[in-house]
Amino acid sequence: MKTVQVLALVGSLIFSGLGFSQDTLAISKKEIGQKALEKNLQIQIAHQNYKSAQADFRQSNALFLPSVSASHTAISTTNPLMAFGSKLNQEILTPSDFDPNLLNNPATTKNFATKIEVLQPLINVDGIYGRQAAKSKMEAFQLQTERTQDYLTLEVNKAFMQLQLAYKAVTVLTKANQTADANLKLITNYFNQGILQKTDLLSVQVRVNEIKNQLQYAKTNVQNASDYLSFLLNEDTTNKVYKPIEKLDNSIAIETVNTTLSGNRKDILALDKATQAYEKMVLSNKMSFLPRLNAFGSYELYDTALLGTKAKGYVVGAQLSWSVFDGFKSIGKLEKAQADFQKSTLESQQYKAQSQLELNKTNRQLKDAENKVNLFKLAFDQSQEAYRIRSNRFTQGLEKTTDLLQSETLMAQKELEFLQAVFEYNFTKEYLQFLTK
Repeated sequence: MKTVQVLALVGSLIFSGLGFSQDTLAISKKEIGQKALEKNLQIQIAHQNYKSAQADFRQSNALFLPSVSASHTAISTTNPLMAFGSKLNQEILTPSDFDPNLLNNPATTKNFATKIEVLQPLINVDGIYGRQAAKSKMEAFQLQTERTQDYLTLEVNKAFMQLQLAYKAVTVLTKANQTADANLKLITNYFNQGILQKTDLLSVQVRVNEIKNQLQYAKTNVQNASDYLSFLLNEDTTNKVYKPIEKLDNSIAIETVNTTLSGNRKDILALDKATQAYEKMVLSNKMSFLPRLNAFGSYELYDTALLGTKAKGYVVGAQLSWSVFDGFKSIGKLEKAQADFQKSTLESQQYKAQSQLELNKTNRQLKDAENKVNLFKLAFDQSQEAYRIRSNRFTQGLEKTTDLLQSETLMAQKELEFLQAVFEYNFTKEYLQFLTK
């Protein structure tokens, strides 16, 4: 792999952006995990979605609780019917009020009415299933919120490891830069003694410049990795940069992970709850064809003066209502509910199949990542030994300058590849655990 590929490898490990002049904030993996759960915007959005569904469910309490309203109405009328009815409600009718002339042409009559109404649902079968649907929806959002928290934990761990990898890349390239500077000093001495040609010195100088450029890119990558982590934590880190307390693992721990898709996974349970909600809505729409029984009552106060209470009366009763035909509105709502239920069932089946597919794929990727770590570890060890041998032979005048540079470049490249392989394995293992959780 050429030098430019080493640079591309470093860039692919993380994001991009920094200079180390900013304030450094030491962080631990445990600390940022807790902060993310408390402050992350995606978690807050998911929680608000749950609260919205919870409010919908609370509205269904109206199925059992009474509805109470109060009103005060003031009118002034010459309408024969309204004038006579107002006097009747005020309990001030006299025999003279039955005079046909007064009945047909009443004087201006004022009426002030205070009314308190109570409506009490008794039997509303469709509402019962609607309430159950609202409850299933609320539970689905609760499960979705918990799954979002699980995913955020995975993403924060990934970002943390990327930041560790970015710092490790800086360390590797800093060491490579020191080695290149030492080589340059040695080659310069040889050139001054007339042992080496100008082309050898120029080659080493080019290599030194390349390393310095790569090192600057690596430092830039630390800033962008830090910025992404601050985004997940919903914190402002202007002119600041995170630095992990824990160092990047340079080894892997082989574990056996269950690769069976769990039916208790939060997102799958949420889908099941959503499908259940649609099923309840189908039943609710079916039950809307049945009659409803509701009780009602009112207490009324009438007077000729504002807020007067001279005349009083009440009404209580019950109503059995049945919507016999509403122009296919109810039938259309039922058909739509049935289609939504079938769609939800199919989407749930598709999601579970895709989840199992992703689980199988990730399990294979974990095995590939393990093999990759072992191969790159061997390659790195071999490149270190090769560089040591060439460096010793070069000081004895037995190796060319170009061979030494290639060996030094290969060693830095193999170390970066090995660290990236360790990162890929550790993240793949966490992702596999996330898929089976």
